[in-house]
Amino acid sequence: MNDVQGDIPASVLEVLRCVQEREQEYVDRLIDYVSRPSVSASGEGVVDVAHYIRDRMRDIGLDTELVPTAGAPMVFGQRTGAAGPTLLLYGHYDVQPADFKDGWTSDPFKPVIRDGRIYARGAADNKGQHFAQLLAIEAFLACHGQLPCNVKVLLDGEEEIGSPQMPAFVEEHGDLLRADLVVISDGPVDPSGRPMISLGVRGALGFELRATGANADLHSGHWGGVAPDPVWDLVQLLATMKDIRGHVTIDGFYDDVQPLTPAGHAALDKLEIDVTAMKRDLEFDELAEPRDRSVAERRVVWPTLTVNGLHAGYDGPGLKSALPRQAVAKCDIRLVEAQRADDIFAKVRAHVQQHAPHITVERLGGSMEPSRTPIDSPYVEPVRRAIVAAQGQEPVLWPGIGGSLPLYVFTRTLGVPTIQVPCGNADQSQHGPDENLTLAWFMAGIRTTVTLLAELGQHEDTCSGPGRE
Repeated sequence: MNDVQGDIPASVLEVLRCVQEREQEYVDRLIDYVSRPSVSASGEGVVDVAHYIRDRMRDIGLDTELVPTAGAPMVFGQRTGAAGPTLLLYGHYDVQPADFKDGWTSDPFKPVIRDGRIYARGAADNKGQHFAQLLAIEAFLACHGQLPCNVKVLLDGEEEIGSPQMPAFVEEHGDLLRADLVVISDGPVDPSGRPMISLGVRGALGFELRATGANADLHSGHWGGVAPDPVWDLVQLLATMKDIRGHVTIDGFYDDVQPLTPAGHAALDKLEIDVTAMKRDLEFDELAEPRDRSVAERRVVWPTLTVNGLHAGYDGPGLKSALPRQAVAKCDIRLVEAQRADDIFAKVRAHVQQHAPHITVERLGGSMEPSRTPIDSPYVEPVRRAIVAAQGQEPVLWPGIGGSLPLYVFTRTLGVPTIQVPCGNADQSQHGPDENLTLAWFMAGIRTTVTLLAELGQHEDTCSGPGRE
């Protein structure tokens, strides 16, 4: 069995042999799954796929149900009754929009295999990765008729549009979701290609600034310097929000930022990020300010304020000598532990009121709170051992990553440690054309879940918690 190593019990080796023998069957079943569109942005196929994956979960031996929400249904399944802890696996069955004309080499919903990779929308994000976990459960049950620990599975149908139903759903169904550990297999592995463990994500808050002048565009010769200039008003406001050293100057912005523990900083120091290669590949010369902070520290420890878009006036060929009637900036803030989206937005609004009260500020969409699991959680070590046993190499430990997922509903609402264990190649083209998942990582995801189930079952005394059935 490729990459499997260590002192693995015979009962687990039996499951791993079964997994290896059924590789082609597993690939064929994944192809069937990802060929079914489930685009949450438009609603295309979402309900049909919810029923499809519910039936597949039922087929493998889980007690499964569709739970209605105000949006797409949640798919929930469980297999309990074991003596060990309870593991909750979270994933999402919805996908990003995709169209052949966006640059795909092949139809995004007609999966093809090229050079050991399956190309399809959702192959890596996230159907392929959570399907690997389901297949591991199936293999264990097929070999032994039972699991070494209790397992629950929650699949979200709106993750790609910000999981708007998750906070209320988790609040309402806390007893149903009670667990000792949450594991998410989503996103790419470490850029080095090594497996990884991540213990947190940043939160996200979006807002729009809108400056308005006259009731129409005006002749810049007649009205420049006379009528209000919304573009200058807007850029001058933005300049009060962040200085040239990269420091966000909104009053109180950093008040609740919590530093990493010494163990967290030690983990950051071990990360190998090739900044030279990063600059070469992305074709920029220097990192943004503040340059005295490492790339890893910026992604994990510090919040950011980004201008996502500026929109004002004429941008066609040549020059149009007009004074625009309005200017708009769309911005996002990435939040870190223990910032809160409501509090930070209130501070943004107060800053705008102080510096440019005639400019409106509007919150955009749903926000996500940050999430962090302590690096000394007793579950980190069994997860690490499971990865080593299944893949034959040590994972890279990230105290957190720069992106955002709705993991705070587990760490905060449920109070459960939450660990990301991605099993998707680093170059998966997540959200882009030619999204792909290597068959090697797909199989590694199945093996890793097998060894994780076994590890958790063996360490019930060390890893006891509120999810014990």
